[in-house]
Amino acid sequence: MRYIQAGEIPHKRHTVFKSNDDHFYYEQLFGTEGFHGISSLLYHIHRPTQIKSISEPKDVAPKIAVDRNVTPRMFKGMNVSPEDDFLDSRKVLMLNNDLKMGLAKPRKSTEYFYKNAECDELFYVHHGKGVLKTFLGDLEFTTGDYLIIPRGTIYQMDFESEDTVFFFLESHSPIYTPKRYRNEFGQHLEHSPFCERDIVTPTFREPRDEKGEFLIKVKKENLVWDFVYATHPFDVVGWDGFFYPFKMSIFDFEPITGRVHLPPPTHQHFEAHNFVVCSFVARMYDYHPLAVPAPYNHSNIDSDEVLFYTQGDFMSRNHIDLMDFTLHPGGIVHGPHPGAMERSIGKKFTEEYAVMVDPFRPLKITEEALKVEDTGYKYSWLDEPENFVKDRVQE
Repeated sequence: MRYIQAGEIPHKRHTVFKSNDDHFYYEQLFGTEGFHGISSLLYHIHRPTQIKSISEPKDVAPKIAVDRNVTPRMFKGMNVSPEDDFLDSRKVLMLNNDLKMGLAKPRKSTEYFYKNAECDELFYVHHGKGVLKTFLGDLEFTTGDYLIIPRGTIYQMDFESEDTVFFFLESHSPIYTPKRYRNEFGQHLEHSPFCERDIVTPTFREPRDEKGEFLIKVKKENLVWDFVYATHPFDVVGWDGFFYPFKMSIFDFEPITGRVHLPPPTHQHFEAHNFVVCSFVARMYDYHPLAVPAPYNHSNIDSDEVLFYTQGDFMSRNHIDLMDFTLHPGGIVHGPHPGAMERSIGKKFTEEYAVMVDPFRPLKITEEALKVEDTGYKYSWLDEPENFVKDRVQE
């Protein structure tokens, strides 16, 4: 992250700051990890603490169907049901104590405001356009964008159409770009697959000086409360710091390639405590004369592996549709489907795009995931199709 300054701020922190007509502005520290983590200072027209009412909470805890999983699974994202409401549309498919992830197909823009008071959020835009409106400014988004929203951010989603599709992830720890891509000053290194030019920060908007009743839905510990405030939450006249939402496009990720097949860490895009997020993008295949571009069989002993397929034809898998999720649990060997290795030999380029999440603690499976599971996926590496079909029928 880099330092950003927007709007009007005083010369010194924690000092008197007034408007031209001699009204006080109200300072707010916005940050994590007590007073140690990165933060920003916001300056409000009104005190941001004016609560008028708090509702009884709504329980939104995902219902776990499989607590301990060793089975390779596929979930058909195409079959996840859309919902009008943005929060209702977020269907958690997999989770552990570090993260939740799934698919969202919201039809309607949000009229209320929303704040996740516990988790950073990552949205990957599989399809759609719109604007993420926050109290620090706006981010326009389109297909292929990652939106990183720090915990505590108050925001609204404005969708251009009713067919928006997000892959989403909620993280109990901050989401950053990988430390190994940055020097001790925080600048991205020359060998990083992206740089500061690829990170888009919010466009500052004029503050909203409004009083009334403003609904902010606040989520914490799998509960959502309706808070009604007396002033508009987007009344920020200026801010500065290192803590803010941002976006990056998967199409700006520059792949690292080699003469022989390189492992998934070369695709890493983000990291958090106990998991990483990788971007598989269009790239040259391995160029050793005897290279096998398909990934070798492997078992991630210490992590599960989730792939969300978003564009193109993923060469290591058969019968994959866009919006599919595959889950390969840690300790269970997996690899290319029958024929995929052979098909890959001699190929020079791929146009595939996928988002991968590797959590370092096992994932639990929700009831929502089982609704859209292809239960025959675990048999799809069999050499004899008749056995594959027979076992799927018995399933």
